[in-house]
Amino acid sequence: MSGTMRAAQYNTTLNKVEINEIPIPKPGENDILIKNACASLCHSDLMLFWGHTAEKPPMEKVTIGHENTGTVVAIGRNVTGFKIGDPMIAKDVVFTIFIVWKELAGCTALQHTDTLQNTPYRTTGMPWFSQREWTLLLPLLSYHSVKKCGLQEGDWIAIIGCGGLGHLAIQYAKALKLRVIGIDISDSQLESAKSLGADLTFNSASTPGYKKELLSLTSGGAHAAVVLSASNAAYQSAPSVLRINGILMVIGIPKENLSINALDVLLGKYRIMGASSGTPQQMREPIEFSYKHGIKAHLTTFNDIGDIQKIIDLLENGKTAGRFGIVF
Repeated sequence: MSGTMRAAQYNTTLNKVEINEIPIPKPGENDILIKNACASLCHSDLMLFWGHTAEKPPMEKVTIGHENTGTVVAIGRNVTGFKIGDPMIAKDVVFTIFIVWKELAGCTALQHTDTLQNTPYRTTGMPWFSQREWTLLLPLLSYHSVKKCGLQEGDWIAIIGCGGLGHLAIQYAKALKLRVIGIDISDSQLESAKSLGADLTFNSASTPGYKKELLSLTSGGAHAAVVLSASNAAYQSAPSVLRINGILMVIGIPKENLSINALDVLLGKYRIMGASSGTPQQMREPIEFSYKHGIKAHLTTFNDIGDIQKIIDLLENGKTAGRFGIVF
């Protein structure tokens, strides 16, 4: 396959996203080339030009987006177990690691390429998800952020930031039989949280006394608070919704460093945890759990890559629920 294609790229010099015509890549010996059917935009892409990360792009123009589905159109000579036309879900983890998900005769296989070495493993018994309904491996971070809190059935968990990751975290928490508190500054996100089964919801911007009410309704506060928002303000308020020795789960990456009260941590007022995910070993559990419990990502799609700026504006606004993608 040769020719060119359009790509949404972040221009590091101009600090903006632009649509460029670039060559269609040729796969190397250990590579698979996927023609996209749908791709979504993640907040981590926007972090590049929000200044929320110390990671520097490796080139002047970086193609954004790392969550996509499509079909195999070319295969390197060392790749086995895949054929032209196979449906794929791909999830970039870092620049040299990607994970792909494909259907194989009665089972679903997961294979990853780690520094150009193929290391497959399989997840059996799951049919292929629609490329437009399950467009990316969203479960990873949302699932682990909830599960790694180690809560018991009936415990209270606060999901702070009910948008892209948050609406999935709510579904996982309910499937784990936890009682869920949705906290956000967007009424539309909170309405979505209610529809997904959140037991309590609070608009932290328009309800000044919500913390006192929350502590009362939960008989002391949440057992854990998962902060999925990239706001420093969200982290500053999170400890106040926890009960004694509750867990503050760090997921969202704000622009400024977090500030904690060392004495509060020392005295056991709350604990701090993180839930990194993205390795192949961490994928099987959330994917199987998602299939078993019918976890679905709420996805709003656009039909042209030229709509990328609309998606960026929606993400920056933070007032709409779910995820956003482009169907090709």
